[in-house]
Amino acid sequence: MEKKIEILKILADKTRLDILGILVKEDSYVEKISALLNITPATVCYHLKRMEKAEMVKCARSQFYIMYSLNNDIFNMSLSEFIMPKEADNEEKYRKEVLKSFFKLGRLVSIPVQQKKREIVLLEIAKDFEKGRLYTEKEVNEIIHRYNEDHCTIRRDLVAFKIFDRAEGSYRRMK
Repeated sequence: MEKKIEILKILADKTRLDILGILVKEDSYVEKISALLNITPATVCYHLKRMEKAEMVKCARSQFYIMYSLNNDIFNMSLSEFIMPKEADNEEKYRKEVLKSFFKLGRLVSIPVQQKKREIVLLEIAKDFEKGRLYTEKEVNEIIHRYNEDHCTIRRDLVAFKIFDRAEGSYRRMK
């Protein structure tokens, strides 16, 4: 979050916006930017260093000059992507940790008690089923059995968590 605040502070300065405007068009170097904006090279260096620290620009040596370019990862991001916290990354990290804890060599070693963890495990097992396709109870049990011997509990939980729909003895993956 601190990095995002720093980026917003940097964008709140007219000189830095002018520098970014030049870099949007082409990669450039301090002396050229200085001449285009009619400011001292020291001022350009100061602003570029702040932008580089915030990872807004990148620099690379090219013969006699240090060339500056935009970090497109930041500038191609939509405003909502920029503002939103990286919860998706944290969720994915959490999901991987849960799977690592409960699966060993592709087998479910125990069924989690905590609901959130249980749902993650069930969704992982559900990946072996095609969405929308009808399965008999026997087919569901056989696939679940690859992961754990307690296919009854897992099958029941798949329905309870609305990952599967059960109707007339058939099962269908919903999520």
